[in-house]
Amino acid sequence: MKKIATLLLAAGLVFGAATGASAIDFKAKGQWIMSFDYGQNGAFTGGNGRTGYNKSEDEFEAQQRVRLQLDAVASEALSGTVYFEIGNQRWGQDSSGGALGADGKVVEVKNAYIDWMVPQTDLKIRMGIQGVALPSFTTNSNSVLNDDVAAVVASYQFNENVGLTALWARPYNDNSSDWTDSRGKTYYGNYLDNVDLFALLVPLSFDGVKVTPWAMYGAIGPNAFRDEDNYFGNIPGASKTGITAGMLPVNGSMHKDGTSASKRLYEYGNAVWAGLTGDVTMFDPFRIAWDVNYGSVTYDDSRLNRSGWLASLLFEYKMDWGIPGLYGWYASGDDNNPANGSERMPSLSATGNNEFSNYAFSGNPYIARENTLSTSMVGTWGIGARVKDVSFVENLKHTLRLNVMGGTNSTTMAKYFNGRRGDWGNGDYNSANAGLAGMDPLYLTTNDTAMEVGLTNSYKMYENFTVYMDAAYIATWLDQSDSVWGKTKMNGKSDQVRDPWNVNLSFVYSF
Repeated sequence: MKKIATLLLAAGLVFGAATGASAIDFKAKGQWIMSFDYGQNGAFTGGNGRTGYNKSEDEFEAQQRVRLQLDAVASEALSGTVYFEIGNQRWGQDSSGGALGADGKVVEVKNAYIDWMVPQTDLKIRMGIQGVALPSFTTNSNSVLNDDVAAVVASYQFNENVGLTALWARPYNDNSSDWTDSRGKTYYGNYLDNVDLFALLVPLSFDGVKVTPWAMYGAIGPNAFRDEDNYFGNIPGASKTGITAGMLPVNGSMHKDGTSASKRLYEYGNAVWAGLTGDVTMFDPFRIAWDVNYGSVTYDDSRLNRSGWLASLLFEYKMDWGIPGLYGWYASGDDNNPANGSERMPSLSATGNNEFSNYAFSGNPYIARENTLSTSMVGTWGIGARVKDVSFVENLKHTLRLNVMGGTNSTTMAKYFNGRRGDWGNGDYNSANAGLAGMDPLYLTTNDTAMEVGLTNSYKMYENFTVYMDAAYIATWLDQSDSVWGKTKMNGKSDQVRDPWNVNLSFVYSF
C-alpha cells in the first residue's frame, strides 16, 4: 500500500509540474546571416602596405552569424528572455570557429533579462543584460549610447501623450586586479572601478508630432579602466576602441612631456549628456526630424576633459515609388590647443544602424564592413541626399545615398600625431593605434573632405528570406600641405591616400 501511495504521489508531482509548465508560453525568434565582402583600401593605404582590405582582413572575406532568442512568457505582466549569438564566425578562422573542425568557442549571451509589471499599475520594469539605445529620429542611431549593457529600465505611460523612462546601467565593474609597483607597494583591484549611468527620458507624443527630451549622468571610477599605473590601460570587452576614442581627447592620457595624465586620477570622473529629439509627420507625406545632443566628461586632470555637441536634421517626402530625402549634420570639433582637453562630444558606444551611412559610420543592419571613417559623426559635418526604398519590381527595393563630409577639428591637431612633431604623439597614424590615441579611424580636420556614394539593394525571395547587396565607395581629399598632414604617414609608411570601397552580399533568414 505504501508503494502504491508513493507511486501516486510521484505521479501527482509529475503531472503537477507538467501543469505548471504548460502555463508558460515559449516563443522563439532567430536570424541566420551568411555574408560575403570584397573591397580594397580599408585602411586608406591598400591594406597596411600588404595585399588585403586592411591589416587584419583579406580583400575577400566570408562570415556568418546566428542569433536565437527565447522568450518564456507567463503573462502580459511577466516574461523572461535569453538571446544567444553564435559568431561572427569568419570562414577559415580558427579563433572564431570557422576553421576545419568548426569547434571554436563563439557562443555568446547577447541579452538575458526579465520583464515584469508592478501589480495594479502600468509601471513596466526590465532587468538584466539588454539593448539600451538613447533616442534618435534622424539617423536612428544615437551617437552617445546604443549597445547591449547590464541595466534596470523602468517605464511608465501617464496617458497617450506623456511617458517616462528611467534607467540605471552598469557597463563596467570589477575588471581591475591587484598589482605591486617597483617599490613593493601593493594596490588592490576591484575598488572604485565601477562605471554607472543614470538616465531619464520623457517621450511626448501628439497628433503628428513626437518629441523626446532626455538626460544622462555617468560616474566613472578612477580605477574603472586601470592596468597597474595606467588608468586607461585595461578597457575590457568589445567597446575598447569606442571608450578610448569616445571618452578621451586625442592621444588619450599622454601630455607633451610624455607623462601620463592617467597617473593623476584619484576621483570619480563625471559625465553628463542631454538631448532633444523630434519627429513631425503631421504634414504627411512630408516628414521633418531632428536630433540635438550635448555631452561633457570631466576628470580630476582637466587635460583629459572632453565636451561638445552634435546636431542633425532630416527632410523626407514619401512617394508611391520611394522616399527621397535631404539631411545634414554638424558636430563641434577640437580647437588648436591639445592641453585643454577635447571639444568633441564624448561618446560611450554607438553601434546602432546609422541610416545616413552604414559604411562610413557605424551600424550596418547585417554583417558588413563599416566604421570606415568613424564610429560616429562626432567631430564631423556633412550633407547628404538619398532615395530610400525605391521599388519598381515586387519584393525588390533600392536605397541610393550621396554624402559629402568633412572634419570640424583644427588643422593644428593633425601635427600632434603625424610624426612631424616629436614632442608629443605616437608617430605614424594608423587605425590600429587610433583607439589608444583617442581617435576615430580617420581624424578629419577642417581642411579634409570626403564623399561617399552608396547603393543598398534588398530582394525578399521568400517570406523569411532576404538577399542584400550593398556597394559603397568613399573618395577622400586630405590636406597634405606641410602645415597640416605633410607627407601623410598612415599605417607605418608614407603612402598616397587611397580611396576605400567595398561590396557586400548577404543572405538573411529571419523568423
